Amino acid sequence: MTSRIPRDSRLRLVRPRPLAAAPTAINQRRPRRPAPRPPEGTPAPAELARMARSGLAAAARVARWADAALGPGGDSATTDGKATLSDATAERAAAALGLTPERVRADWDTARLAGLIEVHGDSARPGWRLRAWDRDDSAVLRGWVALCDAWSLAYPEPEEYEPAAVAEVVTAMPQVLSFLQLSAGPVPVPQLLDLLEQRVTELRTERCEIDYAPQPAAAGAGTDAETPRPALAEPAAADAPLEPLLDWALRALASVGALTYGDGQATLTPLGSWAVWVKLEQICVAAQSPAGNIEQGAEDMLRGCARLRPNAARAEYRAWLAARPVGSAVTELIAAARGEDALLRGLAFEALRVVGAPAEPEVRAALDEPTLRPYALLWLAEHDGADPEDAHEVLTREEATWLWVDTAAAVADHGEAPLLVRHLESAVQPTVPALLSEVRAVGHPRTVQVLVALAAAHPDPALAKAVRRAAFQVHTGG
Repeated sequence: MTSRIPRDSRLRLVRPRPLAAAPTAINQRRPRRPAPRPPEGTPAPAELARMARSGLAAAARVARWADAALGPGGDSATTDGKATLSDATAERAAAALGLTPERVRADWDTARLAGLIEVHGDSARPGWRLRAWDRDDSAVLRGWVALCDAWSLAYPEPEEYEPAAVAEVVTAMPQVLSFLQLSAGPVPVPQLLDLLEQRVTELRTERCEIDYAPQPAAAGAGTDAETPRPALAEPAAADAPLEPLLDWALRALASVGALTYGDGQATLTPLGSWAVWVKLEQICVAAQSPAGNIEQGAEDMLRGCARLRPNAARAEYRAWLAARPVGSAVTELIAAARGEDALLRGLAFEALRVVGAPAEPEVRAALDEPTLRPYALLWLAEHDGADPEDAHEVLTREEATWLWVDTAAAVADHGEAPLLVRHLESAVQPTVPALLSEVRAVGHPRTVQVLVALAAAHPDPALAKAVRRAAFQVHTGG
């Protein structure tokens, strides 16, 4: 006979699996795509890394000074009590490095954009790329690409132009860079200006809005004054001349080493040409994926990646991110994480890990949302340098239990029964009764469904019965 007393089954305490690993039971293998080769004449990765190290040598020097002077155990006292680059800190660095405070600030900004320095609230710390700077060519190249992606922040924009006009040029420049890359040589500025004007016109047409306010009829036109007329862009943006904005964009890209600019023409550097090729290749990879993820919104993109293995999914995330502005992409991913599908929530934060530092403000804001808080805490812990295996230690017992239920909901919706049974082992509680008690207390909206699915999947009749009883009590409020 089977005992009517629920067994106090001990659970093995194991580290929780990342949510992205939940659907591995339904993963499907995809044929490997041959590694693409860069264009003819592109230097070898080691040579490209040497160029990047040379171009970022000043930034790395300031970052190493900050590591020694502002890092743990160092003298981090400043006039404002912060370990960021205050006036006093800039003067200290200038004196130590034999530079001017202005030069130090410029190199500091470059180091931040390249990921050599990471600023978190009131403190600054060396980025992981600085640790790997001398031994890891891929880390160096990623740092340079991050700086190249942030070219519009590296060089002051013209103050006399409206932000909308500047934003149009920033959005249109990838097409200009692609043209430069395909040209494989100097291109006259007037030719680039024609291309920029065409792209900006396309952008304005794509966001065409209808102004429904009454418009005065033209004399003799015989039209109704109430007829709506299309407005292609705000007057301030539409009237802005593009030639000086193109000049600013080219100077900014030259300042980060992506191109050379002078004598009325522009030419991509080897590093710039390679970075553009990398971006185009990422977009092509996404475009060739079965789901066509590059054209999808964040939620559909994540669903398309759910069946991929982790490395393949990360490649899709990078390609999807490469095809859109980082700010709007992060906003889309956070919105997808707020949905009801727990699997998408976990995958959204996996994609945000690929974004890295630019996602930090929105991830930190997500701490105020109970649904997202455990994921945000883990993301921030890993971003701050915690080992992914130990990041879960930042969660309270209640947050860890809530995350366990959320992950179980993802497994129940998208995985298989054995995977849900194995997920039971990742609970922080040492016994089943303790787990059930705390699961009931956290109030996750999917608690009943998770417990019912677990009861149906578990092979132990006594344990399954205890889980069903807990599900009934949650359902009835008992």
